[in-house]
Amino acid sequence: MDARFRDIPDALWERVVPLIPKEPAKPWGGRPRVSDRRILAAIVYRLRTGCHWRALPDQFGSGSTCHRRFSEWVSAGVFKAMFKELLRFYDLKKGIQWDWASMDAAIVKAPKGGLLQARTRRTAPREAARGTSRSTVAGSRSG
Repeated sequence: MDARFRDIPDALWERVVPLIPKEPAKPWGGRPRVSDRRILAAIVYRLRTGCHWRALPDQFGSGSTCHRRFSEWVSAGVFKAMFKELLRFYDLKKGIQWDWASMDAAIVKAPKGGLLQARTRRTAPREAARGTSRSTVAGSRSG
C-alpha cells in the first residue's frame, strides 16, 4: 500500500469497503476512477486539517472529485453505515456501556449582542447621514 494513504489502515479499510457503493458502469469509457481508498483518505485528511476541498494536496486527486464522491456517499448513507459498523466493531473489541450516556452543553450570550447588534449596524448609515444616533436620541429623552 502507498505510504501516503496510511491514514486508512488495512483493517479499517476491510471493514468499510463493503459499505461503499460500487463504481457505476461506463459504457462509453472515460477517465479511470480515483480509488475509493484514496478518496476516503482525502476525506479523513480534510476532517483532520479543516482545509477547503480545493486545497487538498495533489496526492488525493482533485478537490472537486473528492467533494463529488463525498456528496455521493453522504446521499447513499455510507457514513451512517460506517459509523454503525465501527460502533459494532468497537463494542465487540472493548465493549460499549450502552446503559448510560453523557451530554455536555453550554448556553452563552450571543457575541456582540446578536440580533440587536445587527439592527444597529443596519441603521447606522441612516443615523450618520441625519447626524443622530440611538445614544444621542436616548440621551435627549432622558434629560
